[in-house]
Amino acid sequence: MSQRAALIALVTIIVGFWLAANCLVVVNEFEQVVITEFGEPMGVSRTTPGLMFIAPWDKVHRFSKQLLRWDSDRAQVPTKDKRFIWVDCTARWQIVDSLKFLRSVRDLEGAQTRLDDVIESTVRLTISENNLIEAVRPDTRAVDMPGMDTETHDELVVRKGRLELHKEILQRARKMTLAAYGIDIIDVRLKRINYIEAVQQNVFGRMIAERQKVAEQYRSEGAGAAAEIQGTMERKLAEIRSEAYRKSREIAGQGEAESTKIYADAYNADPELYAFLATLEAYPQILGAGRRAGTRTHVLLGTDAELLTYLKTSKLAK
Repeated sequence: MSQRAALIALVTIIVGFWLAANCLVVVNEFEQVVITEFGEPMGVSRTTPGLMFIAPWDKVHRFSKQLLRWDSDRAQVPTKDKRFIWVDCTARWQIVDSLKFLRSVRDLEGAQTRLDDVIESTVRLTISENNLIEAVRPDTRAVDMPGMDTETHDELVVRKGRLELHKEILQRARKMTLAAYGIDIIDVRLKRINYIEAVQQNVFGRMIAERQKVAEQYRSEGAGAAAEIQGTMERKLAEIRSEAYRKSREIAGQGEAESTKIYADAYNADPELYAFLATLEAYPQILGAGRRAGTRTHVLLGTDAELLTYLKTSKLAK
């Protein structure tokens, strides 16, 4: 091969690489491409993956087809019931018309700015049209707490709920961004809601007072129930004691009657033996049997005392 042919081949290869680098575009499956010529878009955007050829002076603008994230800064928003709150929200969005997107916002930074304006204003409008409870409660289930007064109950009536507010915000914002910027907002969520610092202390104080009121009601009900139980217990205890005392006196009376009958039968069987045994039983009591050692008992009796009758006639007295 001559030197001239080799030079031509080399130039051809260099030109081929240059054309491939500047005229051949690879479109990936996760992106969409818009071609502009001297700043003006050429035709529609390319959304399918593959290869495409462009002129060397054309410019390629690549945009993602994936879901993108948007987060707001904390903003102070008034509610319909005059409550000032801090609101943080987040959203997921997607570029569905890259040509319109390029013409309106140019790039992702411009899109974030437009979304700040659209979503934040929509959130502010929707929140200000509803009471605070609508943004707090996820659904319309009733809020019922013991001891709740009528005014507080009316404030806690939920007509929409937070999920319904999400839908309203999404519909309003989506309508604006889809037509103007080629952006489709997939979802919007209220990420965090809180009272502003000036209101938090008052709210906490009211919550504490309400909880204390409910606690006092429980304590009062508990004290009443305890008093009722105590009264019932004392009444039943008095009844048991009264019944036990009655039965004990009845048994004692029966025992005394039985004892009297036994004594009477013994006396009737042998009056003299009964008198003798009764006298013997009286001696220890009279003479101090069972008293402390070293003590003496003095008894003065006449010679004709009946107590000495058996002592005189017994063999021990002789």
